[in-house]
Amino acid sequence: MKLLTDMSLVVAELLKERGETVAVAETSTGGLISSAFLAVPGASAYYKGGSVIYTLESRKELLGINRSDVEGLKPMTEAMALRFAEVARVQLKATWSIAELGIAGPTGAPYGVDAGTSVIAVDGPHPMTITIATGSHNREENMWAFSAAAFQLFGRSLAVR
Repeated sequence: MKLLTDMSLVVAELLKERGETVAVAETSTGGLISSAFLAVPGASAYYKGGSVIYTLESRKELLGINRSDVEGLKPMTEAMALRFAEVARVQLKATWSIAELGIAGPTGAPYGVDAGTSVIAVDGPHPMTITIATGSHNREENMWAFSAAAFQLFGRSLAVR
């Protein structure tokens, strides 16, 4: 059985050690990234909050993102994910943020992105982005894979000095 802390423990401990904080905005992971942070005891020291911004309406209401905020950015791109991460970080006054935008499956997106695709961004002192393509149409497996990739990316960003 996978444990949420398997993904998050190392970065959570590092955030606590440094006195830094993180905010999360996630779509297809449905809260798994936030849940993994919250599974580590002492999460209130570093976790500022998160939102599942699965719909256009939730993006508007929870993040306050409107068309002008993403003008010129294509959907499901690393640039779009980075913009969402920046908004989440600023909104919650966090040191870092993670944004995940994905197509978990079993079908692809109407705008031509295959199931098993996610764009993930970390914003903060050392911004980084990545595109994940699992090649799978299994929704739950993709949700876990996207979440794990988000923590791997965050770990790389935290390692930059």
